[in-house]
Amino acid sequence: MSTDHTLKGILFAFAAFAAFSFSDAAVKMIEGALSSFEMAFLGAVFGLTGLPFLMKRGDSALDMLRTTNRPLWLLRAFSAAFGTISSVTAFTHLPMAEAFALIFLLPSFVTIMSVLFLKETVGIKRWSAVAIGFLGVLIVLRPGFRELSIGHVGAVFAGLSGAISIVVYRAIGPTEKSVSLYGAGVIGSLVVCGLLMLPSFAWPTASQWLMLAGYGLLAALATILLMYATSYAPAALVGPTQYSQMLWAVLFGYLIFGDVVDLPMVLGILLIIGSGMLTLARERARGVPLPPAVAADPQGNAMAAVDEALDN
Repeated sequence: MSTDHTLKGILFAFAAFAAFSFSDAAVKMIEGALSSFEMAFLGAVFGLTGLPFLMKRGDSALDMLRTTNRPLWLLRAFSAAFGTISSVTAFTHLPMAEAFALIFLLPSFVTIMSVLFLKETVGIKRWSAVAIGFLGVLIVLRPGFRELSIGHVGAVFAGLSGAISIVVYRAIGPTEKSVSLYGAGVIGSLVVCGLLMLPSFAWPTASQWLMLAGYGLLAALATILLMYATSYAPAALVGPTQYSQMLWAVLFGYLIFGDVVDLPMVLGILLIIGSGMLTLARERARGVPLPPAVAADPQGNAMAAVDEALDN
């Protein structure tokens, strides 16, 4: 692979994660005026625009429903739905940087689940990365010294749901079409979030429609960009660029939302990112699929794009 192609892939990756960050900022700008269920559902509707770009030749829309393992397909569907709700809740109630910091626990969750469910052997370096990540979380949260909210719970569950999606892919990915895994995520979000939003549904205002469109369409654009990124550059180089989302989070938090990141939070964020980078390095050495974009998987798009490129 030429240096020019690799550089092009990395630039596509940075653009993808910038678009994911703008998507998250768009849903945060609604400021909780709509329920998390409704925002997740409408974001998924707009996110469907990315489907034609993610389908391979010979794929059909019905392949979204076909699977080689229905129980794991359903697990992927429900985890994507609740992950979407959790991430929307996190960005609604927390500063963006704090939400990202907690969702960046995803690689640690993948390590733990890989041991429990895939019976993978994990060495001292990966367990050390997990310990560093959770130490960073304790510093960010400072339990007993600050009030915790539903946003913190949402952020942790968003990372956990993303980890479930990765473990499902590792279990059935070699025999499953990428469009099927994508379909599980988007259909799960549409059905679950659609049902849960009905009791509190409120018709969005014009400005809210604009933000919701930005949320879904930018996530779809980001997925397409990420697909191009992994077609030009190795996934091992694309994976670490996801942490550029933290820079966007700090920037948006300061310029738009008036958030302040204090010194303990900076230290906690650095520990969590360091944990994730160490995990990525070990995953690369072991030759397993890398975690997809975190906090940017409202319909499972990021995972579908990355893993499809890995299969090609």
